[in-house]
Amino acid sequence: TVPEQIRILAESCGAEGTKLVGDRGMLKQAQIDLLNHEQFHYITAITKPQIEKLLREGVFQMGLFEEKLAEVAHDGVRYILRRNPERARELASGREAKLAKVRALLNQKNLYLAGHPRANVTVAGRDIREKIEQLKIEDWVKLESRESILELVIDDVALKEAAKLDGCYVIKTALPAEMASAQTVHERYKDLAQVERAFRTFKNGHLEVQPTFVR
Repeated sequence: TVPEQIRILAESCGAEGTKLVGDRGMLKQAQIDLLNHEQFHYITAITKPQIEKLLREGVFQMGLFEEKLAEVAHDGVRYILRRNPERARELASGREAKLAKVRALLNQKNLYLAGHPRANVTVAGRDIREKIEQLKIEDWVKLESRESILELVIDDVALKEAAKLDGCYVIKTALPAEMASAQTVHERYKDLAQVERAFRTFKNGHLEVQPTFVR
């Protein structure tokens, strides 16, 4: 979709210096290369693995992720960094909710094992491990058994690593600073929420067709 729209803007509409804003899934490197070829500009965001890679390479540091915007320029690309404290709290709360579900299942299984001496601990443990994997928290939650009792073990180091980038995001653009400040780039990327809301409205409201019954 994106390459075709770029060609329409460039060839049919004769657009020049257009600024396209797209999310992580829309403007990947292939689309960015095409935009650069047409001398268009882009504003997008990078994925968590990409953030981790740039952290390892020392392009920017964790200390720059604060509620206030920070900017780093590297190889002709500007990175706008921010940590959203509200989003960080949501993710932490979601992680706690997942752990609570596993604890509830654990208590249920331990209660059953206590009342049924012949019950199979391995089978009970398998159900809990499947729940842990389903919730995708196996990196920091482990299950251990002691005689006929099942216990959860929380890896604090792994949990800290999993929560390291909570609320953190990085916006990427090659727009010169004199054309758009870090604040402007950030605001234009956040405007995508309005586009997403408009699409939901069209799909769920205006374009919804009720079935017609013909007798």
